[in-house]
Amino acid sequence: MIEKTISLEDISLPDFLGVENRNINEISGAFPRSRIVSRGNEIHIKGEAMEVVQISDVIDALIAHFNNYGSLSEDQVKGYIAQEQTDLTGEIHAEGLILFGTRGNPIRPKTPNQHRLVQSIRENDLVFALGPAGTGKTYISVAMAVRALKQKEVRKIIITRPAVEAGENLGFLPGDLKEKIDPYLRPIYDALHDMIPFEKLRLYMEREIIEIAPLAYMRGRTLNNAFILLDEAQNTTPMQMKMFLTRMGPESKMIVTGDGSQIDLPPNQKSGLKEAVNYLTGVAGIGIVELSGKDVVRHRLVRDIIEAYRTKGESIKSKGSAD
Repeated sequence: MIEKTISLEDISLPDFLGVENRNINEISGAFPRSRIVSRGNEIHIKGEAMEVVQISDVIDALIAHFNNYGSLSEDQVKGYIAQEQTDLTGEIHAEGLILFGTRGNPIRPKTPNQHRLVQSIRENDLVFALGPAGTGKTYISVAMAVRALKQKEVRKIIITRPAVEAGENLGFLPGDLKEKIDPYLRPIYDALHDMIPFEKLRLYMEREIIEIAPLAYMRGRTLNNAFILLDEAQNTTPMQMKMFLTRMGPESKMIVTGDGSQIDLPPNQKSGLKEAVNYLTGVAGIGIVELSGKDVVRHRLVRDIIEAYRTKGESIKSKGSAD
């Protein structure tokens, strides 16, 4: 249980709260597991973390509405509550909508293979998403995790990456371990900020409803009722990959993303991702989706860059074989 207080500054309380606090009572009725009390110019909320966040979002939206229009009706209060409680638990819409981002933008798969990835995540408890940079494999996976959390299909999201050094030694970087690791996780933070408002994301992370950690922190844990994403998995060793895959607990989903063309491991070290895909292909309940340069959704040049590296690399290899 957590508590939160929202101050109503420069607002006409009778107009905002409604006759006999009807507007606040409407919110209380929609969230019966929480306690909402109006005292003076403050609204006090007490309840479970996720529901307190929802109530705060509703009240913040009502404050913004009141500041813009100077009035607030019961129907408008009901509308904002309904918007917060929008039911997306059914089938993903025909147009592929996963969820709405923080700017109101629809987040959906944009290519056939991204649609295949969404479908595979829905149908399987473990999915490998393979492909080059810019194909949206991580972004789509994070979106599906956020959707599952919002719909209470899971109780938490766990996102992890192997902290493999790409040209720099972690020991020589400034700061504590978190400060050393955070740059490796920056793409994950960016995706989450696109999908969850800043204050809500901060609360989720403080309460460990969303946990972002290096892969080494997964050892010895059993991850129950969670949506778990392993990103940059091409940089895991076989032992690390086996350790990670065997963390899955009841009512959990795992997504493993990676790009076999960007392995930063030492030359004599095998990639755990490649081994896992070879071993687990064909196992029931495990999906494997391969994306390609055609799925790149970044700048149009990224697709051309990937294709140039692929063709030139193959040409150099063939010449080397001939020599």
